[in-house]
Amino acid sequence: MIDLAIVGAGPAGLSAAISAAENGLKVTIIDEFVKPGGRLLGQLHEEPDGKWVNGITEAEKLFKRAIQLGVIIKCGVSVYDLVQLDSGWCLYTTGSSIKAKSLLLATGASETAIPIPGWTLPGVMSVGAAQVMGNVHRVKPGENGMIIGVNVLSVAIARELQLCGVNIKGIILPQPSLIFGNASNPEKNMESLLRLAHLAPSPLIRFGGKLVNPKLGARLYPKNGFKMWGIPIQLRKAAIEILGDNQVDGVRIADITATGEIVPGTEKVVPVDFVCIAGGLTPLSELAAVAGCSFRHIPQLGGHIPLHNERMQTNLKGLYVAGNITGVESAKVAMAQGKVAGLSIAAQRKTSSNRMDNQIQEAIENVKETRRKALIQFQPGIEDARSQLYHTFNEYSEAKVSI
Repeated sequence: MIDLAIVGAGPAGLSAAISAAENGLKVTIIDEFVKPGGRLLGQLHEEPDGKWVNGITEAEKLFKRAIQLGVIIKCGVSVYDLVQLDSGWCLYTTGSSIKAKSLLLATGASETAIPIPGWTLPGVMSVGAAQVMGNVHRVKPGENGMIIGVNVLSVAIARELQLCGVNIKGIILPQPSLIFGNASNPEKNMESLLRLAHLAPSPLIRFGGKLVNPKLGARLYPKNGFKMWGIPIQLRKAAIEILGDNQVDGVRIADITATGEIVPGTEKVVPVDFVCIAGGLTPLSELAAVAGCSFRHIPQLGGHIPLHNERMQTNLKGLYVAGNITGVESAKVAMAQGKVAGLSIAAQRKTSSNRMDNQIQEAIENVKETRRKALIQFQPGIEDARSQLYHTFNEYSEAKVSI
């Protein structure tokens, strides 16, 4: 039986493995993808100071450090079940079963689909899939594309696709529907867009983003949208249907009002050879549910979250979580959380000392500071939501002890 098994070789899993191994634990990581790095692999962006961040390079650094410390990394292996034992956890994988004294779930997040007519045509993909094609496999998803869904992810990846030599004809909303909720509402999407104003290349847009009221902004928003890096972001246009016989050859769009109603007589077809759907991210928490974790639904964090504390410990003995399974945030936050989890597990497995407790507290403060400095926030109110979640965990633990 090993000391620690980690599911997920992304930024959180690799960082946790490094921290745990540095403190003498024997660690094995399992990941279903063919190479470690997780969402880091698709990332390529420019920081405000002009420095370019290449996710593949960052992943390689973490991988090399983990291997140097003796961490075993098994890629191309899926976990399909897990069971709590008296002495730890047993993972059932497509390779073999693995027994570990402690378990960390760092499974990340999955993309949410937007089912509109024509979405099953070849050439329609999630925006994350297009990112991986371009940045990881160095294959352009097409020459001319359109992104359906206006959010942090779609704007960031649109820029990355542009750097790959792809022409993005526009980022638009899905057609109004009860299914899509706020995703098809210009006013709500205006709120998200204003949180990205600081990334705009134009000083005027950066300044204006601090002053504009979302409702007023949606009403005054130009029908043809504003451009960032030359990419039109069109809050007043919606995708009605993706067109094509054997593959995508266009998108039928229409103008919409500030509150999301289709404007009759405004339909037209935009020719494209691929379409990206950007419905946002949701924590990938199925394994935590199988394990029997308690959950809370927290919209600010992306959906249903395993109940856990600041040390990344769940309500189940020996089971920890880190990264986007705990709430959708940046890769830097995931790495910081991974370090907390690795140190916390090491402290549990070994005799905790004042030195290690201080290290854990410093790592927790680093998570908070990293979150405060994050270039983008996927949802507003993340800090308050996490504070409430940790408070709920403490109340749960106290009630369990009193019983």
